[in-house]
Amino acid sequence: MSESAAPLEAGLSEAECKAIDQWLSRFPATPQGKRSAIIPSLHIIQHNSGGWLPPARLDAVAQYLDMAPARVYEVATFYGMFEVKPAGRHKVSICTNISCMLRGSDDIVAYAEKKLGISLGESTPDGRIMLKREEECLAACSGAPMMQVDETYHTDLTPEKIDQILDELE
Repeated sequence: MSESAAPLEAGLSEAECKAIDQWLSRFPATPQGKRSAIIPSLHIIQHNSGGWLPPARLDAVAQYLDMAPARVYEVATFYGMFEVKPAGRHKVSICTNISCMLRGSDDIVAYAEKKLGISLGESTPDGRIMLKREEECLAACSGAPMMQVDETYHTDLTPEKIDQILDELE
C-alpha cells in the first residue's frame, strides 16, 4: 500500500487495496512499476463499481498509486475496456472489422440497435445492456459476424441468435 494513503482515505476498500498490492508486487517498486499497475487496478475498481469508473474512484486509484490523477484518467479514457460513465450491466461488443463486415456485421449492428432501442455507445434505459462503441477486431474472424457479450464470444450471428442471446441477459 502507498504510504501516502490509508484505504479509507483513498476511497478504496481493504480488499481492493490488497488486490492492487498483489499487482504492485509484480512490478519494480519504482514510479514506472506503479504505472504498470494502473490497468489491473482499473479492472478491480470497475468490477467493484457497477461496471464503470466514477471520477472519485479514479482519483482514489491515483492517490493509492501515488501519482497524478491525469495518468490514471489517460489510461481509463484510452482503452475501450474501461467505462468512464455509467454503463449497462452487460457489455455487448459487435465486431465491425473487414471479415465481419464482409459477412454482414453492419446489418447485425443495425438489428441490435433497433432491438434494444439504443445506438452504439449507449445503454438501455433499464441499465441492462450497453452496446459498446464499434470494435475494430475481436479476433474471431472464422466465426464472422461475431460479438462479445461480457467475456463470452458468440459467432456466426443471425438475427435469431441475437434475439436468443440478448433476451437471456438479466
